[in-house]
This record gives sequence, C-alpha cells and structure tokens, in this order.
Amino acid sequence: MSAYPEAPAGWVRVSHRSAGPFTTHVTFRGADGLETEWSSRVHRKHASRISRSAPGDEDVWWAPHRASWWIGLLFAIGATCFTVGPLPGFVELVGSAVDAAVFFAGSIFFTTAAGLQCLETFSADREAGGSGPHRFRVLAFEPRRIDWWSSVVQFVGTLFFNVTTFRAMSTALESPSYDRLVWAPDAVGSMCFLVSGYLAYVEVCGGYACLRRRGLEWWIAAVNFVGCIAFGISAVAAYVVP
Repeated sequence: MSAYPEAPAGWVRVSHRSAGPFTTHVTFRGADGLETEWSSRVHRKHASRISRSAPGDEDVWWAPHRASWWIGLLFAIGATCFTVGPLPGFVELVGSAVDAAVFFAGSIFFTTAAGLQCLETFSADREAGGSGPHRFRVLAFEPRRIDWWSSVVQFVGTLFFNVTTFRAMSTALESPSYDRLVWAPDAVGSMCFLVSGYLAYVEVCGGYACLRRRGLEWWIAAVNFVGCIAFGISAVAAYVVP
C-alpha cells in the first residue's frame, strides 16, 4: 500500500507531523520551490469526490451539493433528537412510546451522517494537490489513515445506538434483560464514539493533544470529543442496578 497522501509529480516532502502510525500534516515543496501545507481533515473535507468545494463556496452556509454540508446537517438533527428526548416534562407530554421513537429517529440520523462521512473519507483523493484522479468509492480499506479509523469506528458506534434505541422502545426499564438488550450496546456504542472522537481530535492537532482556540477545525473536533465523553457518561449512568 502506497503512502498517504501521495505526492504529485515533482513534489517532495519537506516535513510532516504524525501521531503514532498516522500522518496528519505534510509540507510539500513543488517544482517551482513553493511550499504547500497538507492536512488530513482539510483534504478530506475539500478534496473528496463527494465533498469537493467549488471556488468561492468554501465558507458558505448553504452548500447542499457537498456531502460535508449534509453530514453536518444530519448530525445536527440527530443531536437535536437526543437533546429533546430527555428534556424534563417531554415524556409526560408525549408519552414513553413517542419519547423512545424520538431517540430512535435521532440514531437513524446519526447513522446516515456517519455512513455519508465514511463515503466522503473513502472517496478522498489519494494525491495531495487535487491533481490525481477523482474516484467515488463505496468501500475502502486504508488502516494507515487516521480519518479512515475515525469514520469507520464512528459508523460502527452509530449502529450500536440503533440497536440501543430500538430495543428501548419495547424493553421496560424494570425488565431483567434491560442491561443486556439496551445498556450493553449503548456502552459499546459510547466507547466507539470516544475512540472516534479522540482520533478526529488528534487528526486536527497533529499530535495527541493541542490547544488552538482560534482555529474553527480545532473547535469542531474538541466539541465533538466533549460530546463523545458526554455520551460515555450517559451510558454509565444508564446502567440499571437490580
């Protein structure tokens, strides 16, 4: 398997940053002597077959032609469902069945967004600079890429949340099988989110930790990781002691 990212013809690697076996940032020098900074997250978001940005739309709020836009929207809708579901008084207002359905709907939005993010990751150009072939790939096995691991682990985690929320619609809290049917997949899904969220944070940092308060990408990764921690806390709190 060739190195990722691949250098275009005439480009040479000047320096790079990595975390463990994963390359997160690379500085290339072109044939003209100019240097170009490559980063894993930016490349995935702007140089993927389904998320490629057109000139002038890199910072716009309305971009339905890009998968990245849909990923953010779907995750936001799913998060809203998970915010509304546990609100005080909501279950009394709509009933436990509807409340459980809201959680299940949220998990479906999460899975759809995570699946789309996998496609975005799989379809990212292998070559830096955007001069290589632009391919759409449904499946890819690239364990040397940190974004590949983050996306795939997150998708697996959302599938566990599908199981969790679906089972919760028909399994009473007092049931002796509640922890096995609901809490166990919830705990596994939360662990997947923690791993995925931390990998996404490392991808932006170029190391195991960093503090970049002025960087939007850092805030996105940091808030996402905090949310993953919150999911883990909720999973621990949901364990039912007989």
